[in-house]
Amino acid sequence: MALHCPECGFAAGEGANFCPKCGAYLAAAPATDDPTTATYAVAEGDDPGVVADVDAAPARGAVGASLVVRVGGGREGEAFPLDTERIAIGRRPESDIFLDDVTVSRDHALVVARSDGWHIDDLGSLNGTYVNRRRIDSALLGDGDEVQVGKYKLTFLAR
Repeated sequence: MALHCPECGFAAGEGANFCPKCGAYLAAAPATDDPTTATYAVAEGDDPGVVADVDAAPARGAVGASLVVRVGGGREGEAFPLDTERIAIGRRPESDIFLDDVTVSRDHALVVARSDGWHIDDLGSLNGTYVNRRRIDSALLGDGDEVQVGKYKLTFLAR
């Protein structure tokens, strides 16, 4: 029996935890203690088809935080270490995190290290930037937060 997504109405397969169309959590799916992202692609140079448990993941980059694609563009599991103080997200090929889709603005958002932690700032994008399904201008990121940029949903991992 198919489950219907409460966000978009898409009929997801039996046993699905997240909607394959929009990525929303399916509350009618078997309950889990933690509906956040559970896997990410292993380090560069390893087999890209292999995924690992997020809790077992080594700290990535000098500051130990990363954004991991959960849904979007066939890039699920791709990790972006936050290894500089400013990370540009956008459709511009020169962006630190290049997301090639028309739902993403050329200069969409900026992830910035500040004294109290990592913040994400929307750069006036057309479709907005969302943290935990709330549209933001600027937000402090916490471990496990869901960041949505266009059709991409990423999970923030603080290490």
